[in-house]
Amino acid sequence: MIKAPHPIPITGILFDKDGTLLDYAKSWVPVNYEIARIASRDDADLGATLLRATGMDPETGVVTADSLLAAGNTVEIAEGMVEAGAAWTREALTSALDELFSRSAAYAVPVTDLAALFATLRARGYKLGVASSDNEASIRRTAERFGFADCLDYVAGYDSGYGVKPEPGMVYGFCAATGLIPDEVVVVGDNNHDMHMGRSAGAGLTVAVLTGTGSRQSLAAASDHCLADITELLALLDRHPPAEAGEGEPLNEAAV
Repeated sequence: MIKAPHPIPITGILFDKDGTLLDYAKSWVPVNYEIARIASRDDADLGATLLRATGMDPETGVVTADSLLAAGNTVEIAEGMVEAGAAWTREALTSALDELFSRSAAYAVPVTDLAALFATLRARGYKLGVASSDNEASIRRTAERFGFADCLDYVAGYDSGYGVKPEPGMVYGFCAATGLIPDEVVVVGDNNHDMHMGRSAGAGLTVAVLTGTGSRQSLAAASDHCLADITELLALLDRHPPAEAGEGEPLNEAAV
């Protein structure tokens, strides 16, 4: 991809979905229990083992940052559960989980009024996209349910043909769809797969949010900024356009 010689203003925003647009704990912890039920074929002890193996404490519901359940795509989650003892083939469990994830969009809990936020961003002239480790159908159902589908220039799931996180392909796909270069793009996400995707693509900014499974500490190294949630994004873009950073200086406020 073309790389600008110096920082330029952000004109495109590529969002992660789960833990970023959607509150992870409210939206996905119940789904994770259902994943374990399906994968274990209703064996409660095996289900608990599968949850632990893929990153969730079955007693507390706490999900470890950057674990399979926090950041993996459906194939990776299925593979991890099969390796931990689920009596499925990877392909069959992947199909079953993709179907579950698509249904789960109906029960997701948004971080904020997503229709209003996306409409505001669109009115300000930003190109907008969603890149998720979920399947594309689930992303589109979520966008339709919360009223921002018409604001999107780009949608990419793990099955959309752009590669998977933390590879840079989803960012490159966004650039191809919008005519932008990576310097003009901010990648917004809740885990290091998102941040590393943005960094590897040469995105202008990587912005972490704390509505997923990550913490300021776990996200500090790979993020330029760490926000409480996406409602702080507009103020960040207003206060800190990339052009304000000194050439060659890192712009990292993750500890703020």
